Amino acid sequence: MNRLKLTRAQRRSLEHQLQQTPDARVYRRTLALLEYNRGRTVTEIALSLGVTRRSIHNGIAAYEQSHDPHALGDALRSGRPRRWSAQQQALLRTLLVTSPDRLGYFALNWTVPLLREQIERTTGQQFSEDTIRRELDRQDYVWKRFRYVLNPDPQREKKTLDQASDPRFEIGNGTCC
Repeated sequence: MNRLKLTRAQRRSLEHQLQQTPDARVYRRTLALLEYNRGRTVTEIALSLGVTRRSIHNGIAAYEQSHDPHALGDALRSGRPRRWSAQQQALLRTLLVTSPDRLGYFALNWTVPLLREQIERTTGQQFSEDTIRRELDRQDYVWKRFRYVLNPDPQREKKTLDQASDPRFEIGNGTCC
């Protein structure tokens, strides 16, 4: 039984949130709430959004408490603590200013797999390549792939066709190419 009755202003506020939110979870919860208000059952909504009925009920209950669209957002959570210690961060910074060939690698520039190997060698801890990339990003380190650029051809001018002296390019001779 549909017990949620939204006023026109509440519905507009939810529709505005639906258009503006970049968060997929908030979007899904807002859409579920609007669909529930339109008379669809919780089971239908859950099947169409690919979520459980319990999550639909939780979203409805959260909104009913405050009638605030922001109540549909996730609560802040601490998450898993970072594994990077201050010493490991310093090690990474030191490695980035040192060439890998000075440490015995056959490379002139660091790659994430090489950094991973050296950090494991030095600290004994294994980090995934994604974890290393995230730490590089946190330290505002940006790198780009090398691009090979060829020197300009010194003979290029001799190799290009001089259109002014070529009879095929004369105007009005009636022939083309």
